[in-house]
Amino acid sequence: MTDSSPSEATSRASTGDPADRRFVRVDFPADGRDQVALVTIDRPEALNALSFPLLAELTDALEALDGDPACRAIVLTGAGERAFAAGADIKELAEQTPVTLTVDNHFHRWERLKRLRTPLIAAVRGAALGGGCELAMVCDMIVAAEDAQFGQPEIRLGLIPGAGGTQRLTRAIGKAKAMELILTGRTLSAREADAHGLVTKVVAAEATLDEALDLAARVAAMPPLAVIAAKEAILRADELPLEAGLEFERRNFFLLFASDDQREGTTAFIEKRRPTWSGR
Repeated sequence: MTDSSPSEATSRASTGDPADRRFVRVDFPADGRDQVALVTIDRPEALNALSFPLLAELTDALEALDGDPACRAIVLTGAGERAFAAGADIKELAEQTPVTLTVDNHFHRWERLKRLRTPLIAAVRGAALGGGCELAMVCDMIVAAEDAQFGQPEIRLGLIPGAGGTQRLTRAIGKAKAMELILTGRTLSAREADAHGLVTKVVAAEATLDEALDLAARVAAMPPLAVIAAKEAILRADELPLEAGLEFERRNFFLLFASDDQREGTTAFIEKRRPTWSGR
């Protein structure tokens, strides 16, 4: 399903009427990869800044794909070459008060993004700053172009990160480095981000999207129930004590023995043939 192919929408989960979307493009399947979707933040004139309407469209599109069993991996990128997403919409934020932020509750969408079960891969070119860095960190993997830059510069506005930056960045690169970046607003180059474990890989700028789509296709080729269970367990590693995490992992491991895919995988291995995954 692509925005230009409404005839296919009836057979796949709806991601909303493309005519109603102003800031997000959805291509599914993506570039010949049947089980992979490509979602593009399409606000290049504002460096793909994450306004509240854009975040609403993005969340709705990703949740619709997440609910489609035909979609087994999603790549998220930004339009243009200058930015994945350069942060929040500052003019919009400047009008906010504690009351409007609480009552309007736009930030609840960040929690919804966290609950996506389908693997989500960020393809990052240019700036991923502020909310853009937080959005990349919500993704399960990050393919970074050599020209990518990451950072949480909110301190320069008299603010701190508000969508997970203080927590996810610290877990990703450690307290000392996160303190430096957040307290000074300094940006991190792609190579430095790679050295600190923030990104999955760094690639040539022009190859970023293809590399991310290829990675997504490799994930999509795996048994979907096992992928969901593995992602869930890995994410819990950031949130649970070791003993509780091990218990959670073992429970998911045991549960997969009730799946058709587990039986197919072991049988195919014994019979020395390629498995066919059903997602059951």
